[in-house]
Amino acid sequence: MAVRHFLDLSDAGTDALAAMIDDAQQRKAARREWSRGKADADAPLAGHVLAMVFEKNSTRTRVSFDIAMRQLGGSALVLDSASSQLGRGESVADTARVLSRMADAIMIRTDEHAKAEEMARHASVPVINGLTDRSHPCQIVADLLTVIEHGKPLPGLELAWFGDGNNVLHSILEAAGLFKFNVRVATPTGYEPDAEFVEAARANGAQILLTNDAAEAAEGADILVTDTWVSMGQEHAEAKLAAMAPFQVDEALMARAKPDARFLHCLPAHVGEEVSEGVFEGPQSVVFDEAENRIHAQKSVLLWCFGKL
Repeated sequence: MAVRHFLDLSDAGTDALAAMIDDAQQRKAARREWSRGKADADAPLAGHVLAMVFEKNSTRTRVSFDIAMRQLGGSALVLDSASSQLGRGESVADTARVLSRMADAIMIRTDEHAKAEEMARHASVPVINGLTDRSHPCQIVADLLTVIEHGKPLPGLELAWFGDGNNVLHSILEAAGLFKFNVRVATPTGYEPDAEFVEAARANGAQILLTNDAAEAAEGADILVTDTWVSMGQEHAEAKLAAMAPFQVDEALMARAKPDARFLHCLPAHVGEEVSEGVFEGPQSVVFDEAENRIHAQKSVLLWCFGKL
């Protein structure tokens, strides 16, 4: 079997992603009341090691992949640029070839998407995108799981995005095309998502609205989503924050959505900037369900990469 990399959602496709979500639901249900570190009954990745490469800071990605491997019966190890030879100029290609001899899979969280692609080109084991400046597919598997858990079927879903047209939104747009749901994107002028993701989603049957009006995007939505306005390492923060201010998800904006709408945020959140405290801490917020689901989503991604789904 060819090596299965997971750099974007389209690497797996609709059927495989649906199988991942189904497997995640079943495994999550099967271990209710269990301690977090206890392995699943079948321990499908016993004896397997995941090498995790971090060139960007992480809480949820690092912990969720580590716990995911433990629950699947395997183990994980961490490399970062400060403590590995990547930080001293060793090439991504050489790192990929070395890690392929020492570990069974590689997860990379980095800045340029090209680095993840280069890692995959030179690795002989699965490579998983833990975040790049282009996309964040592992986050969106967790988001889709959360949406379904809260009673929202994906086909025909109306999802509204507010703020920056960033990597998380790119993966949401990719998911929209795969699962046939619609996305209303409210951004300031100049902060729209990359056109290729919009065009691909539309070509696959999703309705994508691009607007500069947050209220228009929120009207009748099932799911409202935002992210931090200034990502790690971005410059010119003051100008960007000023442009983003009208796109805060607050109580007035939530009131325009459906009464049973839910609020998502991949975290970390800057409460008072992209989301008000009332929404973040309110009854429609499912951000901590979403965070926990990173574990269950990562497990299903890993199993797919190893050919076990």
